[in-house]
Amino acid sequence: MPLLSRLIDLALWVMMMAILGSVVISWLRAFRVNVPHTNPLVRAIEDTADLMLRPIRRSVPTAGGGLDFAPMIALVILYIVRAMLMSLARGV
Repeated sequence: MPLLSRLIDLALWVMMMAILGSVVISWLRAFRVNVPHTNPLVRAIEDTADLMLRPIRRSVPTAGGGLDFAPMIALVILYIVRAMLMSLARGV
């Protein structure tokens, strides 16, 4: 697999992990675990995830009870893009 496709694959994987990390952080905060907003790692995870989540949140309304489907939609989109990239890189 060429270097460029590996770098793009890595970037997509990092974005997926940032979204999952952001979801875990929001769950921890929902259960009143003290996760400081000023922690550099927390800020990096949330800022990275927000690059993908912010446009989706503007387009998709929040469900009843504050349920946010944006992370699930973002993960599906990233998974599809990553799978397409891998199939193109393999020449299938």
